[in-house]
Amino acid sequence: MMTATALCPLDDIPDGGGRQVSRDEAGEVAIVVLRRGDRAWAYRNVCPHFSIPLNYEPDTFWTYDGEHLMCAHHSAMFRFEDGVCVDGPCLGAALTRVPVRVEARMVIESQEDDGL
Repeated sequence: MMTATALCPLDDIPDGGGRQVSRDEAGEVAIVVLRRGDRAWAYRNVCPHFSIPLNYEPDTFWTYDGEHLMCAHHSAMFRFEDGVCVDGPCLGAALTRVPVRVEARMVIESQEDDGL
């Protein structure tokens, strides 16, 4: 069974930038949602290099040319499309993807319900 959660309106994310979204569950890691035009990608807001947030302050993400997200702590660069680190201390590692889709200009998280 599929469950879906609305994360945020697409238009609340700067085009070529990112926005931090928190889930309602206590202790859950925040998500960074990235946008380019009408497309969106989402990842857990944790750098694989040192397991810390990718940003210093909420909703402040460093992005370049609507293509790459940079970790504010160690300058690792991650592609929007797949979260793979293309430059920096964790080269080849990847961010943990959160599956999303855009529906009626809303970013929706989709996940399999494991029945637990």
